[in-house]
Amino acid sequence: MRSRVSPALGLVIVGLGASLAPLDIAVNVALPAITAHFKLALGDVQWLVICYVLVYGSLMLVCGKLGDLFGHRLIFRLGLLLSAFGLAACALAPSWPLFLWARAGQGIGTALALSCGPALATSLFAENERTKGLAGFAAGQALASTIGPLLGGLLVQITDWSAVYWMRVPIALIALAASGLLPAPKPDRRAFDALGALLLAFSMSTLLLALVLSQRAVPAWQAAAFAGAAVIGITLFVRHENRFPEPILRPAVFADLDFTIPNIVSVLVNLASFTILLLTPYYLGNILGMTAGGIGVMMALAFVGGTAGAPLAARLAPRLGRRPTAFAGIVVMALCIVALGQTDAGTPIPALAALLLVEGVAYGLFIVAYTDIVTGTLARRDRGVAGSLSLLTRTLGIVSGATVLSALHAHAAADGFLAGYRFAFTVAGGGLLAALALSCVRPRTWFSRQ
Repeated sequence: MRSRVSPALGLVIVGLGASLAPLDIAVNVALPAITAHFKLALGDVQWLVICYVLVYGSLMLVCGKLGDLFGHRLIFRLGLLLSAFGLAACALAPSWPLFLWARAGQGIGTALALSCGPALATSLFAENERTKGLAGFAAGQALASTIGPLLGGLLVQITDWSAVYWMRVPIALIALAASGLLPAPKPDRRAFDALGALLLAFSMSTLLLALVLSQRAVPAWQAAAFAGAAVIGITLFVRHENRFPEPILRPAVFADLDFTIPNIVSVLVNLASFTILLLTPYYLGNILGMTAGGIGVMMALAFVGGTAGAPLAARLAPRLGRRPTAFAGIVVMALCIVALGQTDAGTPIPALAALLLVEGVAYGLFIVAYTDIVTGTLARRDRGVAGSLSLLTRTLGIVSGATVLSALHAHAAADGFLAGYRFAFTVAGGGLLAALALSCVRPRTWFSRQ
């Protein structure tokens, strides 16, 4: 079924619905107010983020498969509806346990809506122009990430913490109302792999929880136990998928190194890029003495760069090839991260701003080209799984980045914050370059135009 809207308007509708996820960055601004409202210990408020990430991260691939089977528009709309209820429930929650249940419901809504976003975006364009759809989707995500913390700070200042949830309810409802204009092809009558979905959700949730616990003050055996459970779950999932006629994701596809390597590198790219979100605010405030407003503007530059880099990728990928475009984005991004690691108290603000902006542009180049690689490799009937896989590698990179980068910073922080900051950035950027160089033993992975 053809769309009843132009591709541009269709992208606005998809982008509006998918923006609910990156706009959640606004919650970080409201954390102190939420902590005070529910009278929480500082460590307890982290579960606000953890339960949300665990739920949507563990369900992302499953929801993408549901979109492939029952229609991406239907699953997208269900996600928007559940997100609206979840966001309102968060704002109205009378107690901390009920608040966490509402966050979990919001996470399910995010998984349903976000997993089908890339597939819906590509459905608005002819197959030979699908990169335009992916670029529009990525640009929308970057723009929402830019607006989120700025809008969140303003709303918390003039109202209270619940505003960071209430502001997204009308966005969800408007997107839901307009989403009826999006294309809705006939449902695929393939069987749904319920057991595979349970095994996958179990594997992803235990893996993410193991990564989260590894950075908390808990006995080491707890993180190890969840990591072991994740390994068992993944093993059982692979065995089951190899036998099921219509699996959620056929494991054999990872035997192709030209497919597997970009997915692994995507995790590393997002891990390295997370240095900016994790450590740069402290550098700007503690070392350069910037105000909260100045820090917000500087941090937004990376997302502004991503908004510009996505459409640039749509222009470069057809000319250079999506793999060379992804490769170029990784190289430039890694060099910017290494350069950021060489900064100190005397670094000019314009130079720092330029590095953050260029890093964002390079990330935008990579994410569009990489998503196009995954989309082009998997069958057209698995577009939901393809988009979900690209989003899942991002989540894994960010969650593992919180663990690895904190450890890197702590390793050298005995000589002061700046020493730990510079060490973490240098190792993250340099390690990404080393991994990319190692992957070049198979040149066609990055330099083939296919």
